[in-house]
Amino acid sequence: MEQITVGLTGNPNCGKSCVFNSLTGAKQHVGNYPGVTVEKVEGWCEHKGFKIRIVDLPGTYSISAHSMDEKVARDFVLSEECDVIVNVIDSNNFERNLFLTTQLFELNKPLVAALNMYDVATKNGLEYDKEKIGTFLNGTAVSTVGNKGEGIKELLDAVVYEYNCQREFDNRINYGSDIEERLERLTCLISKEITGGDEKKARYHALQLLQMDCDINEFGKDAAEVAQEAISELNRMYGDNPHILMAEKRYGFISGLFEQTVRKTVEIRHDASDAIDKILLNRVLGLPIFFGMMYLVFKLTFWLGDPVMTVIEHGFDILKGFVLSSWPAGGEGPLQSLIVDGIIGGVGGVVVFLPNIIFLFLAIAVLEDSGYMARAAFLMDRIMKKIGLHGQSFIPMLIGFGCTVPAIMGTRILNERKSRLTTIMILPLISCGARLPIYALIIPAFFPKHLHGFMMWSMYVIGILIAIILAKVLRKTLFKGRNTVMLMELPPYRVPTLRSVFTHMWQKSWLYLKKAGTLILAISIILWAMTSYPKLPEEQTAGMEPKQAQAAELKHTAAGRIATTIEPATELMGFDYKIGTALIGAFAAKEVFVAQMGIVNSLGEAGAESKPLREKLKDQYTPLQGFCVMLFCLISTPCIATVAICRKETQSWAFAMGQFMGLTVLAFVITAAVYQIGMLLT
Repeated sequence: MEQITVGLTGNPNCGKSCVFNSLTGAKQHVGNYPGVTVEKVEGWCEHKGFKIRIVDLPGTYSISAHSMDEKVARDFVLSEECDVIVNVIDSNNFERNLFLTTQLFELNKPLVAALNMYDVATKNGLEYDKEKIGTFLNGTAVSTVGNKGEGIKELLDAVVYEYNCQREFDNRINYGSDIEERLERLTCLISKEITGGDEKKARYHALQLLQMDCDINEFGKDAAEVAQEAISELNRMYGDNPHILMAEKRYGFISGLFEQTVRKTVEIRHDASDAIDKILLNRVLGLPIFFGMMYLVFKLTFWLGDPVMTVIEHGFDILKGFVLSSWPAGGEGPLQSLIVDGIIGGVGGVVVFLPNIIFLFLAIAVLEDSGYMARAAFLMDRIMKKIGLHGQSFIPMLIGFGCTVPAIMGTRILNERKSRLTTIMILPLISCGARLPIYALIIPAFFPKHLHGFMMWSMYVIGILIAIILAKVLRKTLFKGRNTVMLMELPPYRVPTLRSVFTHMWQKSWLYLKKAGTLILAISIILWAMTSYPKLPEEQTAGMEPKQAQAAELKHTAAGRIATTIEPATELMGFDYKIGTALIGAFAAKEVFVAQMGIVNSLGEAGAESKPLREKLKDQYTPLQGFCVMLFCLISTPCIATVAICRKETQSWAFAMGQFMGLTVLAFVITAAVYQIGMLLT
């Protein structure tokens, strides 16, 4: 007869000994104080052709091995000897008991959660969705009443099922980018040198090291040095030890699980996070507060960023004038145009908007580090479910406010493939940081100051609304299927530390600057060449006004010819050939639109005539055209990097190119409709 060895774990006073007695028939003494089970006690039973050995482990609140009881429990459940873990949970103290459960969850072993004393919990008005709990824990959840023997058969059924079902385990709690980055570093090192390539086991040991749950030298000198450095860095950033930060993330996991599995409760919780959540997660007030908060973020972005942006803009004008005045007389030519129009006009036009980027990322870093952004995902869960997605899909959408590439990679948290594909398809509709320079260019040029925050907010909201509608269509057509249950963590609120906030802000701002100095610089030079060559023969511009000559020369260039070819289509959206040439560059990277508009509006311009790009646009276009430019750049084809990551994550060029073409067509239809209706109304 095949044998299954079960480790029976749980907090003191959870009724574990009663469950053990009911399972084995052993007459263990049952007390109501901690420390009754101080050593391993074994019992046997048979079920469905299996001989089941049950080891009653010491009652413990965690397996961090800070005490002898914890060490006994941890060593056994970690050993190869233990086939299935049964975690007995006091249903009346569900949240408190779950801290141990989160640690067992990360061991990546077959897990059964026994919700004990379920009769008392029911009388107290507590009802749990056991199917969801099992899904969250990648195991099975059953209800038991240990002292009456109720649910014992179901518990044994679950043990046999978990033993036989051969689940794929990669259970992990997301500890946030800063901790995860250091965990990954440690995991790779331990996997390579200690665990022989077993990354799951290596991750557990990395967790031990960061939480200081073991001798820091236990896994070798290299691992000890990396761990000590990581602990010091996290302590400096957050002002707390990693084990406190990681415990908070576990409690976030627990809060999310509790919120989504309790059907009815009369329990009154008093802690500060719950008191705040009563307002911020209110079914009526929650979403208005969220949208109001985002509106304030965009309002502050312009209010704080505009003065600094004006200074930088003036600085680039001075630089351009300095280059022109220092250039040897009679030496004007392609090199001067490349430096002034291509590099300063192109890259400078993008760098000007760095203050807006900094202040936006600063505000988002504060919201993320405080724990509020996790609540935003929870609030959106109600809306997401109606379109066939889970609130967890909103997490990649939040990441998408920074960049679509890591947002698409972030969809790996979605287990159900069709939900993941749907989320990937709609993510480019979320306004990423690359679109912010376009908004920051257009909005001040065409809209009064008091509307700046509202217009920025409206672009983000429009993107989210179109994404929601598109997701609904995709889930009803291409990606039909049942959505799986997933967990959203609700970490406790924290006052963000200055170091943490500024570190996150600087990382994202530096990536923007780096992109401006590399990719955008290269593309700006290419686009300068495309908008400068081939040259139009001088005799063809003889007798023309300077502006007419400039327009004729631009239309004759490679970029001008492409823009002129597509002009019949772009005119329907209110765009001329200049905007058309800028949109060509935006296919490579959205920020390049701003760089290219700077180039085409400064070609052939004397230094004395130079004025800010926003003023030049205001002289040439209407607010309706400006709005349509933002709308098209919001919806249209994602950048090349997004196409590449889409292909990699979906393993299909069909999905990548379908997204590329589909969003471009959608952008054309919506933008043309808005412009034509706007023209009729005005």
